[in-house]
Amino acid sequence: MFGPIQRRAIIAGSAICAAAALSLAAPLAAHHSTALFKWGEAQPLKGATVTKWVWTNPHTFLYVEASGKTWAFEGMSPNHLARHGWSKRSLAPGDKIDLTYYPLRDGRRGGFNVTVTKADGSKLQQLPTRDGSN
Repeated sequence: MFGPIQRRAIIAGSAICAAAALSLAAPLAAHHSTALFKWGEAQPLKGATVTKWVWTNPHTFLYVEASGKTWAFEGMSPNHLARHGWSKRSLAPGDKIDLTYYPLRDGRRGGFNVTVTKADGSKLQQLPTRDGSN
């Protein structure tokens, strides 16, 4: 029915289509939903001590100790945060901070970090404010 050249062309075309479909599907599967956070219900956490600041894609992570317990907070990407004054050196283990966060819906200690206020009073925000400042 098909000659050897046509069969090779069909196989090559099929492989290219499969590779294209996989390359598009991987980024979609890698990104997760933000439904696990209670958006808009920011909670304060005062007197926390930074234990670890992870500056990595696709999201940053902040780990703190407060009241003798470990908390974990997800943040925006390094690219986004860099545009809003953050850097990989913004926080260091031992830093004393106050923060606000959107809590996890399942009640675990952690959530999505919204702001960090350092001991010197300087404030870092992850999300733009309604008045456009950040």
